[in-house]
Amino acid sequence: MPPARFALGAVLVCVPLVLALCGPLLVGGPGPRAASFTLGDGHWLGTDFVGRDVWRQVLLGGRPVVVVALTATALAYLVALPLGLISALTHRTWLEETLMRPLDVLLAVPSLLMILLVASVFSPGATGLALLVALVNIPDAARIVRAAAADVASRPAVEALRMQGESWWRIAVGHVGRSILRPLAADAGVRLTGVLYLVATAAFLGIGVAPDAADWAVMVDRNRTGLFVQPWAVVVPALLIVALTMGCNLLCDAALRKGPRS
Repeated sequence: MPPARFALGAVLVCVPLVLALCGPLLVGGPGPRAASFTLGDGHWLGTDFVGRDVWRQVLLGGRPVVVVALTATALAYLVALPLGLISALTHRTWLEETLMRPLDVLLAVPSLLMILLVASVFSPGATGLALLVALVNIPDAARIVRAAAADVASRPAVEALRMQGESWWRIAVGHVGRSILRPLAADAGVRLTGVLYLVATAAFLGIGVAPDAADWAVMVDRNRTGLFVQPWAVVVPALLIVALTMGCNLLCDAALRKGPRS
């Protein structure tokens, strides 16, 4: 990938990421509320639907989206990696079927539908939303891990390690796991983009967050009625979500173009 495109991806990721992680440390007190959807009076990005300062909400609203997305992605791989490696390296068909077939059933249910069904039974908080998003990403992630690991496991080097008496752990982690790092890194970039979309969509629908929470997706939803009166309350958080998604795609594309050379 050309350095300019890589740099663009890094900037697009860093700006919303820094705002999300460091923003809560930079905000002052809430201050008095002004009229809804107004500009001026010290509110350089105007006010939102209940008269709160938009810039302050932007600084506070990124961390929930980013932290939930990163946590959900990490949790998905924490479960998918051992499932995929065991399925790829085992010689017991019954074990592979036991591990992978339930995931195929879960994979058949659309992700957002699964989240909506669970949310209709109980109201998940941020932790519950992260667990739900991780759950719907485990089947696909496990299949990708299994496919990448099975390709490496079929090579003569792995059979030679088995014949030398190497432990399963050393073969799975030391050789196979190390050989699939690049394709998994590329998949993680793509998956994080999908997770961000799913988390933002769930927050937009009011799942996992309060209706007036400081959250970029909630800001887009709650302030859209004043889009033509005070657009910054919608445009700024929407652009930050889009920038983070596009940046992840560009950086992921860089990893894919380099490709695995094992």
